[in-house]
Amino acid sequence: MNDKMALDMVNKIFQNVFEETNNFSLDILLEKFAFDVKLPKQVTDSTTNEVTWADSVNSGRYITLANMEAKDMVDGWMIPKKEINNLKELIDIWNEINLMTTERVYDSINVLKSDTIYNCENVYRSTDCTHAKNIIYCDSVNRSEYLLASQRSTTCTFCIRTDDSKNCSNSYNVLCSNKIINSYFIQDCFDLYECMFCSHIANKKFCIANMQFEEAEYFEIKKTIVDWILNS
Repeated sequence: MNDKMALDMVNKIFQNVFEETNNFSLDILLEKFAFDVKLPKQVTDSTTNEVTWADSVNSGRYITLANMEAKDMVDGWMIPKKEINNLKELIDIWNEINLMTTERVYDSINVLKSDTIYNCENVYRSTDCTHAKNIIYCDSVNRSEYLLASQRSTTCTFCIRTDDSKNCSNSYNVLCSNKIINSYFIQDCFDLYECMFCSHIANKKFCIANMQFEEAEYFEIKKTIVDWILNS
């Protein structure tokens, strides 16, 4: 995984969601779409001074999973017994060996700038994801593919800013919804196809702001909305 691969993933997502090519850099994508997503932060490995990524930055000292495992294989983490005269001495000894492990990646491939990733492939700066593929700037997504800036969602494909939802595809800005396809700005809805700015409705298509539109006029408005999303 590298920056170019991440941008290639984003381009595929944009083509499916907006039918447009992505022209944003990774920094702009982060600012525009993932501004409120909990993501790993850059810290420094205390043993090597190399840059690493952690989903928790409460600790002042860090070590990458790879470096932690390497030390365990060579020297181990046990230390000689010392005389302890007071609680401060005990805490000082603990602080010497108590490093927060970073970039915890398990049974996964092509992962970069991420932490707590399990059974995933092609992951860029994401956290707490499982059985996912081709994801960027995501938090807690599961069994999903081609997601950008999404959180706490499962079984979704080609979505941007899909939060607390499942079974969504080719959609943008979906919240607390299920079975949403080719739709934008949806909240608390079920089984929508080609809808925009809708809330609390189910089993609809070609609706805008909970109003029914004809297919032709719906797609005419959709063009304007896509331009607004990408250029605002």
